[in-house]
Amino acid sequence: MMCPIGWEASGTRGAVAAGGSRAVAAGIELLEQRGNAADAAAATLLALAVTDYGAFAIGGEIPFMIYDANRREVKVLCGVGRAPLDPEAIKWFYENNIPDMGDYRAMPTPGAVDLCVTAVKLYGTKLFEDVIAPTMRILDAGGQSWYPSLADTFHRMIEAERRATGTRDQKLTAVRDRFYKGDIADDLEKWWISVGAFLRKSDLEAHRTVVEDPVKVDYRGYVIHKCNTWTQGPVLCQTLRLLEGFDLKDMGHLSADYIHAIIEAMKLAYADRDAYYGDPAFVDVPLQALLSDKYTNVRRSLIDMEKASLERRPGDPFNLKPIRGKHDARDNPLRTPISDTTTCVVADRWGNMVAATPSCNLSGNQPDPKTGVTQGNRVRSLNTTPGHPNRIQPGKRPRITLTPTIVTKDGKPIAAISVAGGDLQDQTTLNVLLNHIEFGMLPRDAVTTPRFSTGHMENSFDSDPDRGRAFMSAGSLRVNAGVAPSVREELRRRGHALSTTSKAIASPVMIYVDHGSGIIYSAGDPNAGRHAAALG
Repeated sequence: MMCPIGWEASGTRGAVAAGGSRAVAAGIELLEQRGNAADAAAATLLALAVTDYGAFAIGGEIPFMIYDANRREVKVLCGVGRAPLDPEAIKWFYENNIPDMGDYRAMPTPGAVDLCVTAVKLYGTKLFEDVIAPTMRILDAGGQSWYPSLADTFHRMIEAERRATGTRDQKLTAVRDRFYKGDIADDLEKWWISVGAFLRKSDLEAHRTVVEDPVKVDYRGYVIHKCNTWTQGPVLCQTLRLLEGFDLKDMGHLSADYIHAIIEAMKLAYADRDAYYGDPAFVDVPLQALLSDKYTNVRRSLIDMEKASLERRPGDPFNLKPIRGKHDARDNPLRTPISDTTTCVVADRWGNMVAATPSCNLSGNQPDPKTGVTQGNRVRSLNTTPGHPNRIQPGKRPRITLTPTIVTKDGKPIAAISVAGGDLQDQTTLNVLLNHIEFGMLPRDAVTTPRFSTGHMENSFDSDPDRGRAFMSAGSLRVNAGVAPSVREELRRRGHALSTTSKAIASPVMIYVDHGSGIIYSAGDPNAGRHAAALG
């Protein structure tokens, strides 16, 4: 029996929390059909490309994490597209800069389709026709002008699966090949040429969903799993390592000390993100050193509990120094347009769990009239700064903000978190995670309790080669109105440039599994338009 779709739910046979309610229903439908978490996640993600269009689109990208109950391990599937392979395109970017305000030349290879098919192929039990069925009904019901074109593209992929002979794997391979190597790829190339994009069919043919090990840290007996430095994910790991040295629970939830310590730790972790993160297939990121005990202790010494830092302070993990040179922290009033992201977490009755963060960063891009595929501007999350770890190169993954989280304890999956909100994503994940770990909150409270964030970092959507100009807001601290006035006044006294908002700070969803009772709890912040449902 499915609980009604709302913003929080619980059950014992599976749960989904995501953006649009019809996408949640798509995932629940697959769970009701005895599909597993991978099947249900793929159904949810495909539906989100329609229900949450603008925050996501089928030509977008999806970092995807899964706890596989059979292998008892967490894996990462990189559903992120890459920069164009053509060296002439890369040369153009260095000569003209990467467009930030919406431009077809800033489109990466579409990664979402291959991600969904690969997830079902490696971890699911269903066929593509099964997981796309809820989305087809949404498209067939009508809505936007591009619905029929996208429906036709999906019909062609279903046709490829039906015609293919052999195993389920071979049938699913036929589905992805029609998109990335067949007539759909031909149609996309014609569209790219017509709009002046740099991508070609060869980019599609070269694309693969990479399966990787997660980055992970232990925090108070919980193991936090994140994607590698082609995302900002390890910034959460660095922040947690710094916070191990503070008794956050004793400070009191949402006290001045609690908020101050977390914000100051985040400033240090984000400074290292901006200085060192990039696609690890192209750059040697010193991640082991960044997460080491010695470096963490050196960096933690910079946190002054009486004074907010207004400086950019990346560290030096190579020489174990707390600060690497001096860096200006100029406020940048320029705000490039951001039109992402949505959310997806799933758990099934067999112990599998998925966290995924689908996005597209459309910034004005329109669908291809022939295929109905819309792609975003994620290449702008790279830059043209000489020697920078996140500088653009042919076939390189941009260092994205998309950053799902899976948490295990004693080898079992207990939580999945996904957040929409650009540079706010890991900050809100940290709020939600600590609400649970330090204060025992279940998802319904963890995702709705007042939150806080800072803009003391580089804007991940600003490709300005002068990374100082990409810095956003020195010393800023935004808190929800539910934070006590006395706490806000004390934070101002410590030097934080504080502002208050009654709106949701980013958009979290969370699933928690109580292995004692077998109950799966799911929730999404209703103030951020999130939805959840579960099977009883």
